[in-house]
Amino acid sequence: MNKYPLLTDKELADGLNELTDWKLEDDGKWIVCKRLFPTFLEAIAFVNQVASIAEDMNHHPFIGIDYRRVTIRLTTWNSRGLTILDLNSARAYDRV
Repeated sequence: MNKYPLLTDKELADGLNELTDWKLEDDGKWIVCKRLFPTFLEAIAFVNQVASIAEDMNHHPFIGIDYRRVTIRLTTWNSRGLTILDLNSARAYDRV
């Protein structure tokens, strides 16, 4: 995987303004979204859709599942921070 340039503060702020429920965490190293679903099976269905998108994009998130709550965390490991890959992934997950 190629190393992507880190987002500037402005690029990151603009990108987060376009997203639903995504927030910076860990001193700006991650963007994180937490979603609560009506049932466990709906949470798992969402995770399966996210996994399929991540595989297609070849950019894989950290996914935590706690019954009906799903937490998605994104960063670009080889760039050591947030890149356009993270914003593009978050946009795609928001469309699920």
